[in-house]
Amino acid sequence: MKATVYYAAGDVRVETVPDPKIVEPTDAVVRVTHACICGSDLWFYRGEAKAWKAGWRTGHEWMGIVEEVGSAVKTVKKGDRVLAPFAYSDGTCEFCEKNVQTSCINGDYWGGAEHDGGQGEAVRAPQADGTLVKIPESAANDENLLAALLPLTDVLGTGHHAAISAGVKRGMTVAVIGDGAVGLCAILAAKRLGAERIIAFGRHQARLDIAKLFGATDFVKERDKEGIAKALEMTKGGPEAVLECVGNESSMAMASGMARPGGTIGYVGVPYGSNKGLNLSRMFGQNIALRGGVAPVRAYIPDLMADVLAGKLDASPVFDKSVGLDGVPEGYTAMDDRTAIKVLVKP
Repeated sequence: MKATVYYAAGDVRVETVPDPKIVEPTDAVVRVTHACICGSDLWFYRGEAKAWKAGWRTGHEWMGIVEEVGSAVKTVKKGDRVLAPFAYSDGTCEFCEKNVQTSCINGDYWGGAEHDGGQGEAVRAPQADGTLVKIPESAANDENLLAALLPLTDVLGTGHHAAISAGVKRGMTVAVIGDGAVGLCAILAAKRLGAERIIAFGRHQARLDIAKLFGATDFVKERDKEGIAKALEMTKGGPEAVLECVGNESSMAMASGMARPGGTIGYVGVPYGSNKGLNLSRMFGQNIALRGGVAPVRAYIPDLMADVLAGKLDASPVFDKSVGLDGVPEGYTAMDDRTAIKVLVKP
């Protein structure tokens, strides 16, 4: 089969790799029908994720059709259309039962050195029963609905995790730092939870247009100290909840510099330097909480999927470029150049 393989900074290639097969009785083999490129993929694409090695597979957001299942798999069967959260999990360990599936003792992430990635034609899915979520047959052939379901694999659940972690409630004022797909989905999540005022930080008009569509009420183009000052002025002391959706030094400095006394920062940006920007002295003095981390997307899928299927929730506008599998390298370039927000891949 064909799959995307990382080689070096700026160098991902689509090439032939071994076909996946059942190894353990808890496995399934899934033919990928939809995948995408994540903003977090840009960390290794830019050479900033030093652990990444040549030959590793890429892609952790995908959905498809089950081709084969192991003898122990009970919840899905051949022919089912399924989606997969960005980490697989057994669904039965202590941490899965606590809805922290990303800490599953038998789990891991797609791609990398040992696993198939979603940016390919097929995937061997370990722990199929605990991981794969069946898509109802009523949605199985609706391309618009499938595009709305695909963000459940990561960005919509991750944006939701930021909002949940920050304690967003009805009537609140919320700031969202980051205008990528996760930040835009965090706006959508904050709106869904009843936030009254949502301040979006960004400079690119196309992204701000989607932010407005998703529920943002205010827009700030200033960054760093100027952005903090603007937020404090607009809110007369800072937003009650700040959703940090980038993961770098600047974004965390902004989040910890503007949160309202007694407020909470929900952080979900993959941390590449964010610890350096953390204003711990201000947080300590102003009783500002910091909660979040890697999103347990599997825990959020049922509720979010219900709203997507009911037509109440649609994050698909974040997909502003579509490519076939051979176009994945082009998609990485587009996202790295910020000429695309999020690239949809249809193998």
